[in-house]
Amino acid sequence: MRYIGSKVNLLHEIESCIQNNINNPQESFCDIFSGTASVARHFKTKYRIISNDSLYFSYVIQKALVENNKILTFSKLKSKIGDPFTFLEKDSLTTVNSNFIAENYSPAGKDNRMYFTEENARRIDFIRFMIEQWKKENILTEEEYYYLLASLIEAVPFISNITGTYGAYLKNWDKRALKKIELPKFEIENNRKKNSAFNEDVFNLIKHISGDILYIDPPYNTRQYAPNYHVLETIARYDNPPLSGITGMRPYSEQKSVFCSKSEVNDAFEQLIKNADFTHLILSYSSQGLMSSDFIEKTMKDNGFASTFSLQKIPYRKYKSKIYDASEVYEYLFYIQKKQDKVYDFSKVSDELDVNKEITKVDLNGKKYIKSPLNYVGGKYKLLPQIMPLLPKDINTFVDLFSGGCNIGINANCKKLIFNDMNTIIMQMFKSFVSIDLDKLLSQINSTIQKWNLSMTNEESFLKFREHYNKTRDPIDLYVLSCYSFNYQFRFNNAHEYNNPFGRNRSQFSETMRQNLINFVTKIKKSNAEFLSYDYLEFSFDNFNENDFVYCDPPYLITTGSYNDGNRGFKNWTEDSDKKLYELLDKLNDRKIRFALSNVFTHKGKTNSVLVEWARKYNTHHLNMDYSNSSYNTNRTGSDEVLITNY
Repeated sequence: MRYIGSKVNLLHEIESCIQNNINNPQESFCDIFSGTASVARHFKTKYRIISNDSLYFSYVIQKALVENNKILTFSKLKSKIGDPFTFLEKDSLTTVNSNFIAENYSPAGKDNRMYFTEENARRIDFIRFMIEQWKKENILTEEEYYYLLASLIEAVPFISNITGTYGAYLKNWDKRALKKIELPKFEIENNRKKNSAFNEDVFNLIKHISGDILYIDPPYNTRQYAPNYHVLETIARYDNPPLSGITGMRPYSEQKSVFCSKSEVNDAFEQLIKNADFTHLILSYSSQGLMSSDFIEKTMKDNGFASTFSLQKIPYRKYKSKIYDASEVYEYLFYIQKKQDKVYDFSKVSDELDVNKEITKVDLNGKKYIKSPLNYVGGKYKLLPQIMPLLPKDINTFVDLFSGGCNIGINANCKKLIFNDMNTIIMQMFKSFVSIDLDKLLSQINSTIQKWNLSMTNEESFLKFREHYNKTRDPIDLYVLSCYSFNYQFRFNNAHEYNNPFGRNRSQFSETMRQNLINFVTKIKKSNAEFLSYDYLEFSFDNFNENDFVYCDPPYLITTGSYNDGNRGFKNWTEDSDKKLYELLDKLNDRKIRFALSNVFTHKGKTNSVLVEWARKYNTHHLNMDYSNSSYNTNRTGSDEVLITNY
């Protein structure tokens, strides 16, 4: 749908904003100015969604495609009329008792408005009347009602005789307006979560909801949305309102937004941010908007952790005019953390491990998991709620054979921990974390940041510090360096020199990273842990027995992780590597030593056939990062992440 301020083209940037600023997985995402719900629909695969808009036609779309998780059958309706889409588009059926759209928005009416051809207008009346009639006859479920109504709302713009909004119609027929209306069939994402859609005033709603991520996309300028989409609102409500003016405007005084008022917008924004009971706030805004970027920054910093604030400026060529410098127009993405992530007191709930006394982050199912202080490629933190319940509870020695960032091992229930990884640089860093007093560690990190004047904007200092590290190779310096690098990642060249670029306007040693480090180091220091750097084939299992456990998260053969290519100064991963690992696991199984292997059966159209065949002898658990049950058989491609166990 053509919609003012649509964020379809900004979805990737919003996702990057989340990835770059929020280190812990979050459960909920609120799109409080939802519009056509493009943002809410995009993030539905990852979060429980709360969506809202003051316009009813938006609410209809949200109910159908955001709140709804069901694959719809229309069973009662089909028993009477067959497929509802075929029925509603049948040429021979157009006569009903209501002709409000035809009489007011087509040449069939006395005002001769040209929003639709008479044929399409009468078809809209027919479809809208029948949907309401089926609802009254109780042969549509609530989900089916909103689905059909959303299909009509989405279809209308494609045969509307307008340039983009319904503020005016064209005086001559556009080619698209002469086409016959066709009802689209939507894919339904089933995210297995209780999503919620609202049609509320934003200032009333914000006082009654809370969650993790709040995405704010208010109007930018003085143009009100209600009059620009009054025809869609009337079709959605079908309430035969009194109309006025050349364009047949419905009353909209109660739907006016204070964000479109120069005199009210600043106070409105302050009120919204102040009352937002959310951990993370993300705001989309335009450099041409009524609020200044300085005002927005101050307001967000006054209500959140100032050190977490970030602003991304995205060039936006809105106009192509010789007298207008389009290069000066930007789409802004503001971020700030407003409050601490939810905390969880282990000592009050669980006595599984004596070391579980610190406070840390709650996972999506209410259990406790500690996050690695490193952003390591292939890390399993987001999959912990699915992996950890599948691991044994009675483990003597737990071996994390390809430990990487140590997300699995640090959360294991065992008497002894062994972290092993051939990346000696990372293992040395973890050893340093353990050997230094926690207060001294934090003091050293803070001193280093101040000494080198590191920040999200000082690239020159970052490059000098990177050069310094590559000469000294101090493990703690490496950690600090990663905090200001692009995506917080660890990248090395063949000489083992750190070569990750600067994370401009995105990366810093944030309060969240600090807390992750504290939680991790506190747990490690209380654990019976050991850090080794063997090739997996050289690791000795001679003294292991059925009371021990081996977890393997090797490089995935059919993916394209940078750790997998042999160009980072470490050994690459090949088909032969896969084969030898399977042989090793078979030998462990023969000795009744329990193991679990993380891997993927399929990824972007590729299949690891050897793995699939080898796994037949064991138990395979399919892990879902998202869900994609869809109606009308829409196909998707992705990864089939699995955990293979011999118990």
